[in-house]
Amino acid sequence: MNQLATDSFHDPLERLARRRAHAKLGWYTHACVYVLVNLALVALATASGRNWAIFPALGWGLGLAVHGVVVFMLAGGSTLHERMVQAERERIARGGRGG
Repeated sequence: MNQLATDSFHDPLERLARRRAHAKLGWYTHACVYVLVNLALVALATASGRNWAIFPALGWGLGLAVHGVVVFMLAGGSTLHERMVQAERERIARGGRGG
């Protein structure tokens, strides 16, 4: 491994950027699989003359939504997370102890 690769591997900012990118890519993969599988389920349900495909779509959709909230809103580095960390820093600096 060359020096640049070694330095970037040990750089906390680089590791954080890679972890965030990996989490976002994981969500995009999850979303693509969700769409493809549910399209297949809709085709199967339509072929059988019943409308049952909505149930797995809703259940899995809830899981996909939670995954998205975690990745894009609550994970370290999101704007919500950063605002909460900043608010806690300010509270601590003022001597506040509240929970």
